[in-house]
Amino acid sequence: MRLKAPILASACLALAAAASQAAPADPQAKAVAGITQSKAFKTAAATLAAQHDRTVADIVALTEIPSPPFKEKARAEAYAKKFRELGLSDVEIDPEGNVLGLRKGGGQGPLVVIAAHLDTVFPEGTDVSVKREGTRLMAPGVGDDTRSLAVLLAYVRALDAAKIKTKSDILFVGDVGEEGPGDLRGMRYLFTKGKYKDRIGAFFSMDGSDASRVVSGGVGSKRYRVTFKGPGGHSYGAFGLVNPMAAMAHAIDQLYTVKTPASPKTTYSASVTGGGTSVNSIPSEVWTDFDMRSEDAGELAKLETRFRAIVEESVTGENAARSTRFGPVSATYTLIGDRPAGHTPKDAAIVRTTMAAVASQGLTPTLETSSTDSNIPMSLGIPAVTIGSGGSGGRAHALDEWIDVEPAASVRGMTVGLTALLAVAGVQ
Repeated sequence: MRLKAPILASACLALAAAASQAAPADPQAKAVAGITQSKAFKTAAATLAAQHDRTVADIVALTEIPSPPFKEKARAEAYAKKFRELGLSDVEIDPEGNVLGLRKGGGQGPLVVIAAHLDTVFPEGTDVSVKREGTRLMAPGVGDDTRSLAVLLAYVRALDAAKIKTKSDILFVGDVGEEGPGDLRGMRYLFTKGKYKDRIGAFFSMDGSDASRVVSGGVGSKRYRVTFKGPGGHSYGAFGLVNPMAAMAHAIDQLYTVKTPASPKTTYSASVTGGGTSVNSIPSEVWTDFDMRSEDAGELAKLETRFRAIVEESVTGENAARSTRFGPVSATYTLIGDRPAGHTPKDAAIVRTTMAAVASQGLTPTLETSSTDSNIPMSLGIPAVTIGSGGSGGRAHALDEWIDVEPAASVRGMTVGLTALLAVAGVQ
């Protein structure tokens, strides 16, 4: 795919110039306008357009390096190499597996972090070869979140080409463990154990494509595997003994009678189940995985308490309903996921700045909640938002996942993130 860089650059500059005509009223919008009107920014934006083919090549190359949960090492090493080639300072893979690279600025104020996650949801052995149809790229993980990894590299090139020096140092991060079982382990380490943990003052997660979407709320979750055990026995000869399957079924049934608030949105699900020995046996052990989520930490805690009470009531009920002469039914809980809820206030500078950056490119910003890497800093009170990498995409977490890298829409979306990053980090 060959793109016409001069045309793209001209379109990008025209868009930036047109967006800067309005007279902003608040400080964040004013800062964004000042950035988009600057000669250096126009050079950076033009670089994003001129080097779009290179960004697409990075997307393809990184996508085709498998990065299943807990096995991100190969992609991390390739990403660290790219950081070094771009000249970032203090490039390393930290003990948790995150790739870190520092772009030094003036050292004024706290560190600004921008991150995209290295892991995908797909297991080892998944075919991650990228297929192309016009401007559409198709492969598992191509959009969630490999495109964002490539866009971070494009930002470094654009900033260097424009010779932009920021007031704050910027830490670029490719992190591990964002998806499902990873349980945000990369972000937990960065913010609680990593060497930069006490320096971070603002955080951007880049995840997904939609550049108009500003995630300022973090959906928290509690995930349990509950294992129900009993004496088991022959389905005919031991009929009448307690059955852990009955206790589990009752618990699921009762959970689905719980009414949760629509706002803050709070949900639950009985998701995966297994166990048993044979069709003619009372099972001695069965299990179900449960997922509970809420935008509000208090509501999530209430739901968790009710859920555990339901399980205990179901066990007690089964032990009262049938014979326990060979032993009772019991239930044990294994926590398999724990993501904290949090939010960055709508009037926080990083939120208003990012929304102004979206508007500066002629898009309409929307505030949303989701479960992303931003959950960790949000829960710690550190200003954080999650933004899109530009363009469009679909079928995330599916084998037929796709993104569209049509250059105009892609560069427009990339420009949003670069604008917000510079407005928060400050330009000298």
